[in-house]
Amino acid sequence: MHAKKPSIRGRRIWPFAAAAGVVSAGAFLAAAELVALIVAREASPILAVGSFVIDIVPRWAKEFAIETFGSNDKPFLLLSLAVAVVVAAAVAGVIEYVRPPLGAALIVVAGALSVVATVTRSSAGALASLPGIVGIIVGATLLYLTARRLRAWRDHLREPDAASAAIDRRGFFRLTAIAGAAALVVGVGARVANAATSSVTALRAALKLPAPGKKVIVPAGAELRIPGISPLFTPNKDFYRVDTALTVPSIDPATWRLKIGGMVDKPVEIGFDELLRMGLDEYAITLTCVSNEVGGNLAGTAKWLGIPVRDLLRTASPTSGADMVLSRSMDGFTASTPLSSLTDPKLDAILAVGMNGEPLPLEHGFPVRMIVPGLYGYVSATKWLTELKVTTFAADQAYWTPRGYSAKAPIKLSSRIDTPRLDKSIPQGATKIAGVAWAQTVGIGRVDVRIDQGDWQRATLSTAVDDDTWVQWFLDWTAESGTHYVTVRATDKNGKVQDDQRRPIAPNGSTGLQRTLISVA
Repeated sequence: MHAKKPSIRGRRIWPFAAAAGVVSAGAFLAAAELVALIVAREASPILAVGSFVIDIVPRWAKEFAIETFGSNDKPFLLLSLAVAVVVAAAVAGVIEYVRPPLGAALIVVAGALSVVATVTRSSAGALASLPGIVGIIVGATLLYLTARRLRAWRDHLREPDAASAAIDRRGFFRLTAIAGAAALVVGVGARVANAATSSVTALRAALKLPAPGKKVIVPAGAELRIPGISPLFTPNKDFYRVDTALTVPSIDPATWRLKIGGMVDKPVEIGFDELLRMGLDEYAITLTCVSNEVGGNLAGTAKWLGIPVRDLLRTASPTSGADMVLSRSMDGFTASTPLSSLTDPKLDAILAVGMNGEPLPLEHGFPVRMIVPGLYGYVSATKWLTELKVTTFAADQAYWTPRGYSAKAPIKLSSRIDTPRLDKSIPQGATKIAGVAWAQTVGIGRVDVRIDQGDWQRATLSTAVDDDTWVQWFLDWTAESGTHYVTVRATDKNGKVQDDQRRPIAPNGSTGLQRTLISVA
């Protein structure tokens, strides 16, 4: 019996080895964040790895994340990465305790991968590798020291030397507690300080945009006052957000520059103040994400303040043969937009600086983003814009093209039922079925609704602001007790009827008719 006791105690040390691994990983991240704060704020290993994961995960995983978590897909990714780091670090701690120095070697390998992820980001500077390197040294060294203390504790448990075992135990706990507390304070402090020093919230709040030369005129009857229907203009706080940026880029308007190059006679570079001096107008435009399923909520309408892209492209003078503009974001995202869409005098493709009467929100592209009516956002609505490269579809690919999406993607004619909702029953009697429909650049001609298997009934439309915005619609209905299926379809002004065949969002947008269940009490 007595001979087995040390072995049991030895096994009980393993959880402490796992804790040592987690603390060492924390020290790695804390040291890296501190160095990043000093020399390379964009070189946070956890954010670089997160961005790398966003780039490499398969299309189905991206679609699942957007459909399941919506605008919360980025926090979910960070949480998943944190869990993965904790598990991997715990395993490394146990391995270092049992088979040194393999655990420390795992820290080195993981750190090296984070360095690679960091230096390959488009925003990486000359010192981008330094935070990760320092983190590797700190994390691996701490794991080596804590695991050595644990092994000494274990060895003394196998001998009748309680005093030495107690000393080793106290030494381990002291070292681990001090390192853990320091990692927590330094890591959190450095991340908060990094965010604070790079924040442009105060700059945005103080920014006063010039008044528009032309304002959007909202005609009478453009907004229906029906409970549950989407508002004509989507509030900024409710506007959908889908992008590849793990954290929102912080760009000071005073240092922002836009470069226009590629196949042009005269390369152009312009600053924020110069852009404003070109004269701003207000535009009402509905944006739609290609990830929007039939009946989904990844669409919204806003009043955008900006200037036509064609004015800047005219200055640069694209050369013969060019057919595409590759727009680039500060975070490295790119979009492929037909040159004809950006130069068409009848299409209000703009560089937007304002949204619904205020400067662009940070998460929606501050200080400058691109808006192109009639094209899905992944081929047009580049946020945090830094470059326009005039090129060809044959020569260049944008971010989503090699990931299974079409290089060109006009928005599909579509409609949506907003009310009554699937999850709320309604009383029997007079009610309104209502929603929105859109056919950007063409305009909605009519909307029809069908109850169960009955005839299509023509809905009443709101007055359109213009052909680039959605319209609201409603149908008066006398609801009878029971459950009913309601289907909606739209027809554009050219007579084209909404496609009733169900297709997935890839490669260029979903199709089909929304059919929803309404419960009448």
